[in-house]
Amino acid sequence: MNLSRRSLFVLPVLPAVLSACQGGPRVLEVSGPTMGTTFNVVAIDPDARVARADLVAAINGALDEVNTHLSNWDAASEVSRFNRTASTMPITVSPALSDVLAAADEVHRASAGKFDITIGPLIELWGFGAERMTTAMPEQTAIDTVLAQSGQGGLRLDAGTVTKAHPETQVFLSAIGKGYGVDRVARAVADLGLSDFLVEIGGDLYASGHNAQGRDWQIGIEVPDASARRVQSVASVSGLGMATSGDYRNFFEVGGQRYSHILDPQTGRPITHRTASATVLTDDAMRADAWATAMLILGRDRGLEVAEAEDLAVVFVEPFDTGFVTTASPRFTALQG
Repeated sequence: MNLSRRSLFVLPVLPAVLSACQGGPRVLEVSGPTMGTTFNVVAIDPDARVARADLVAAINGALDEVNTHLSNWDAASEVSRFNRTASTMPITVSPALSDVLAAADEVHRASAGKFDITIGPLIELWGFGAERMTTAMPEQTAIDTVLAQSGQGGLRLDAGTVTKAHPETQVFLSAIGKGYGVDRVARAVADLGLSDFLVEIGGDLYASGHNAQGRDWQIGIEVPDASARRVQSVASVSGLGMATSGDYRNFFEVGGQRYSHILDPQTGRPITHRTASATVLTDDAMRADAWATAMLILGRDRGLEVAEAEDLAVVFVEPFDTGFVTTASPRFTALQG
């Protein structure tokens, strides 16, 4: 089931796995649809110890579990039931949902509120949600009304429970759920005894060990240009999650003004800075997913300050008259050194 429609929230750069897998050790590849997008798993099995059917079963089992808890598009999922609960009493949640909410809270606080999983109604208001896109700007009064019912700071997390400050507050996990799905699939693959693999869902990924050539996985970061798919730069990734957010594919224009689908949860309006994409490397894909969104909302200047304070590996891409320019945080540069 659809966990998120990344094309309607945060548009990731589709990673290009630049390392060929022909020849050498046995390579298992599994792909298919999930969460409103696709997944791809590449695993190196030099001793041919794992049957492909077992790998497929492990992947599907992990994805089913993630959707059961985190799918905003499945009315029977745990998060959907949570959203329908109009109560300010503590609500018991599963370990899976609790882990995701805790990570979201972590990024929310460290980003000074720029990452917020409660702004789904705001995204719908601007026409970037599950309904078809509109080119009509919402009235400020409507924005204010939605903001009053949102705000991740209004969720209190305790041991196994979540309490809403406002009974109408809902959580939407499109900017962190796919990353969690990547991590869950990666854990399932590792449990089979495989240590060299790449898991990717809708552009979010986790790379473990090495590719078939015995080197770090080489991942392409796309030029943030909707008219062409070209590689802006290449990152070496091993033992890390990776995600990219971009604002260049989903937007509308009114009176010559461009309005991006990337919304600032504090103003209730689209971002206005020139940063076109942000790519993040962290220890897991879930936090990479969330931080990529937060960094794009922050923009290059403020984002670099937060990245240094949090020791985050981030690279920003911005358009200029002469082309696209990348700016990396010290941690990103060190990882690529």
